[in-house]
Amino acid sequence: MGATMKAPISVVIPCYRSSNTIVETIASVAAQTLVPAEVLLVDDGSGDGTVDLLNSIAASYPAGWIKVVPLPENAGPSRARNVGWESATQEYVAFLDSDDSWMPKKIELQMRALYDDPRIALIGHKIAVLARDKTVPIKPPIRTRVVKRYRLMLHNPFPTSSVVLRRDLPFRFDERYRRVEDFLLWAQILLSGYRCVEINQILSAFHKPAYGAGGLTMDIEAMEKAGRLVRLELLQQGLVTRTEHYITRSVGIFRKARRRAVVAMRERRSEQNFPSGGTGA
Repeated sequence: MGATMKAPISVVIPCYRSSNTIVETIASVAAQTLVPAEVLLVDDGSGDGTVDLLNSIAASYPAGWIKVVPLPENAGPSRARNVGWESATQEYVAFLDSDDSWMPKKIELQMRALYDDPRIALIGHKIAVLARDKTVPIKPPIRTRVVKRYRLMLHNPFPTSSVVLRRDLPFRFDERYRRVEDFLLWAQILLSGYRCVEINQILSAFHKPAYGAGGLTMDIEAMEKAGRLVRLELLQQGLVTRTEHYITRSVGIFRKARRRAVVAMRERRSEQNFPSGGTGA
């Protein structure tokens, strides 16, 4: 990471017992063709030595670029991101989960779009499930499009690790939620009339399946419950109509069935590859 011009972005990374992934995650930020001005590592009460590791990582980069913000107890990702947001000094805030990573041109392309259209309040992009040693090339033409209300009703177009938003927005993550809290915030911003756009490129990566992996059935059920609560929250806040609420609830029911089908299929494959029981006499 050279002493070149920095993007006016504060990167907020919640960290909870993430020692196995955080080094690579931060490296993907440092490898940007346009490097953000600062990185805020918010330790969410890990209690396992993570803070010491974060301080060690910070010391390995230019002084002041990484700031470690320790929380006294685990309060969930919403609280950690809000604390990072409040600590941010730059015009924009980007979010990155501690087990995800960025493609090298992510920040460059997002800042180009933000400079071209100062009305943008939030900008995201597509994300892929990839191995850590893989990347996705840019595929011209590079375009941005405004995300319309109806599209938000159908699905979440903004994975958390894709989002850059204006620091001065009058919103924050709802700390009552530990799941689907990101969608609630994006919906509050977009449905309140702010301009939200998406770049037509894959610029971030998950390094695990988004859902349906073995052992995630209970987590999926919790996500579905949180999704129902978030939809009700938007209705109660007057940000969606009752008709829109019923439409999104119907879409949610369809997605629930689809997720469960994916889980069942993966469980069957797992059983075929690793059958239970002994080998016999």
